[in-house]
Amino acid sequence: MQRTNALSSVNNLSSIVLTGVGATAITDCWGFARKPLLGIPSPDYGLVGRWLSHMRHGQFHHASITASPPVHGEQVSGWVVHYLIGIAYAALLALIGGEAWLHNPTPWLALATGIGTVAAPFLVMQPAMGAGIAASRMRHPGSARLHSLLMHAVFGIGLYVSAWALR
Repeated sequence: MQRTNALSSVNNLSSIVLTGVGATAITDCWGFARKPLLGIPSPDYGLVGRWLSHMRHGQFHHASITASPPVHGEQVSGWVVHYLIGIAYAALLALIGGEAWLHNPTPWLALATGIGTVAAPFLVMQPAMGAGIAASRMRHPGSARLHSLLMHAVFGIGLYVSAWALR
C-alpha cells in the first residue's frame, strides 16, 4: 500500500500551515500564561531575531545573545521566524504521519513530534545564543530544560488540537 504524500495538495498544504500557526499560537498562549501562573516570563523571540540578524554579518555564536547589540526589526523578524518554524514542524509531522494523519490526527504522534522538537533549541539555538547545550550555562539549567520541554510538549498538544479542529 502506497502512502500518499501529505505535501501533495493545496488542501494539505493549507492544513499544514494552519496547524503550524494554530499550534504556535497555543504555545504562545501558554508562554504568556506562565508569568501569572508560575512567575516565569514569556520567551523573548526578539532575541531569535537578533541572533539571526547577526548571522548576516558572519556571527553565528554569541557569548550571551542578550549582551549582543540589538538589531533594528529583531522583534518582528523573531516572531515571524517563530511562526515559520512552527509551520515547518507541522510539515515534519505531516511527512511522518502522512495524509492520513492530517485527516485523522492522533494525539500521541503530535505530542511525540512536539517533544522531539526540543532538540533544536537544546542543540542549536541555546548553544549558539550563549546558553550552552541544553541550557547548561544558565543559572538554573534543570529548570530551563524542564520549561523548554514543557513548552514543546504544549506545542505538540497544539499540533493535535489544531489539526483536529481543521479536519
